Parts: sequence; C-alpha cells; structure tokens
Amino acid sequence: MINNDVRSGPIAGIRVVEFAGIGPGPHAAMLLADLGADVVRVQRPGLLPPPGRTADQQERGRSHVVEADLKSPNDIAEIRALINRADVVIEGFRPGVVERLGLGPDACLEGNPRLIYARMTGWGQAGPLAMNAGHDINYIALSGVLHAMGPAHDTPQPPLNMIGDFGGGSLYLVIGVLAAIVERERSGAGQVVDAAMVDGTLSLSHFIRSLRAIDQFSDERGTNLLDGSAPFYRTYETGDGGYVAVGALEEGFYTQFVAGLGLDAQDLPDRFDRENWASLYETFAESFRSRTRDEWADIFAQSDACVTPVLTFAETASHEHIVARESMVEIDGVHQHRPAPRFSRSSPSTPTAPRREASDPSSIWRAEDV
Repeated sequence: MINNDVRSGPIAGIRVVEFAGIGPGPHAAMLLADLGADVVRVQRPGLLPPPGRTADQQERGRSHVVEADLKSPNDIAEIRALINRADVVIEGFRPGVVERLGLGPDACLEGNPRLIYARMTGWGQAGPLAMNAGHDINYIALSGVLHAMGPAHDTPQPPLNMIGDFGGGSLYLVIGVLAAIVERERSGAGQVVDAAMVDGTLSLSHFIRSLRAIDQFSDERGTNLLDGSAPFYRTYETGDGGYVAVGALEEGFYTQFVAGLGLDAQDLPDRFDRENWASLYETFAESFRSRTRDEWADIFAQSDACVTPVLTFAETASHEHIVARESMVEIDGVHQHRPAPRFSRSSPSTPTAPRREASDPSSIWRAEDV
C-alpha cells in the first residue's frame, strides 16, 4: 500500500520509525510528525485504538502503524528492512534491550549508514542508574529541580510531568535528531543520539544554577524570586474562588500592577526587601479578593502589568487570544494544539487522528512512494 498522505512542513520527506512506548518517545515522534516527517509506529499486536474518538494525542500524525512481535525472527527481519529505508529511528527501551533483539544501533547502522538512531531514556545509556526504572519525578529529583518546587516548610511538589518527560526528555531528543540530520548533510553519515531526561533537566535548570552561582537563589524552598514567594510573582485567589497569575517583575510593570489594584506604589514598602514580602502579599491578596477573576482580567487586559487569569484546560480553547491565533484544533473529536512553532513558508499541515488499522511493513516507502 502506497502512503497517499499529503504532508507539508519543514522536515517533510524525513522518514521515521518509532518503536511504541510511553511518555517522551511517542511525544518526540508526534512532534516530528507535526513538522512534516513521515512517521511509522511499530507496536505489539492488539494495541490499535478502538473505533470512535481517540484521546491519545501523542499517537496523532502517524502515516502507518505496523504490528510486530519483536520475539519473532520474521517480524524482526521485516522491521530491519523498514529501518533500512528510514532516516530516523526512535526507541525508548532500557539499555541493551534492542541490542538483544538484533535491532540495536550497530546492527541498524550497518544496514543503513545514514540512519539517525535516537535513544530516549531517563538515566542515559551509561552510568550507575542506567538500568534502573524511573519516572519524571525521579529524574527531576536527581537534577535538583524538584527540591526548589513547592511552598516553604512543606514537601517538594511535582510540577505535573512536563519538566522531566517532555521538557528534558522529548524536546531534547527532537533537538538531537534535527541536529544530527543537519550534520548528516555535511558528513553523509548517521549517528546515535543518546537523550536522557536527567541530562535535559539539568540543561533546563541552567538559569537557576546561574542565579545560585551569584548568591541570588537559595536552596531554601519558598524564599526565592521565581518560586511563588515574591508577592509580585505568584498567584492570588479572587473573590469568586478563581485565580490570577502575577508576573510584575520589572519596575514599570510593577507600577501598572499596583495601580490596577487601586494602590499607590509610593505608599507601599520596598518590594525587594524580603522582610516586606509577607505584608505586601496580604495587601495584594485583600485587593484581589474584592473582585472576580474575570473582572480582574478585564481590568488588566490592556496593560503591561503582567496579570492574567489562571485558566483551566477546558477554558483555554475558548480564550480570545487562543482563538484568534487558531492555536488549537479539533481532531477526531478532541481539542488539541496545532503544530508549533510556526513557519513563514513551510507550514505543517493539520495532524491526522491516530491510525486504527495496521499496515504491511513491506509496502511502506517503496520506490513508487518517492
């Protein structure tokens, strides 16, 4: 069967084989598909989504789904042949698993020297923890990031799973894949990309580590400028039980923020003296309790006070800014994001819903598809 999907985007024509997994691996494959890559998902038999709406956005945009038993020599041979026709492989098994299956990077690069073999793990391919299980919370814990999150005199609070899995994981895997594709244009050779969530999270924490190096960030949780402690950089509850987010860091923004609350900055204590943070918080909190969330949103809508309503996931799709930019789209009955970022010429097409039928791997990427 010839792939008749019409694909556009800056990396249209790049062929990707994705070994099915959870978390950052499929997210990376989704991002590459969003950018125009032709992504084939390889998964165990019996895992195709049922008829009707499919909520798993990470499985969108695949051109084909191949069912394969990776303990079957015949199925492995078919997947090896498919990889020989690919540009990129994405796998997220523990170190050594694909090697034992005969699908490791050495074997695959021998058959396809231009292949980019992208490996996604939590701890990396080497090191004392390489073979250990883990989740987002574990990787950001070891990176020092989790310790900084949460209120003072309380336990560290995990920020969903966006930092380790997706920020430090899949985004860095995609960066590695794109960089390796660019390098291949010069060298003509493929290579292995070893993306570890612990490494990516360390990279994401660079700004806070820079502040620590000049004694502007304390390891004492709940005492820093950007951790929700500063009264001008935190959230507040409003009169209707909603919340607003305040990010009035710069002096001009702070002046507009205070004026929007009906206060005069000249009457308030020095905001950079941490001894004043508690009293400033109480002053601002009292003001915010006097109106509803949406009333405050209207007051600050046209200002540079850096005050925004805290929206639920359900509310986001109907916000005027999201609507005006057409940042979300409905695919297969599910509201989800459009591909990001945006491009002036090579705009990606709207992603397709997850595939509900399996394809014959021998029919994918044949000569007639080019």
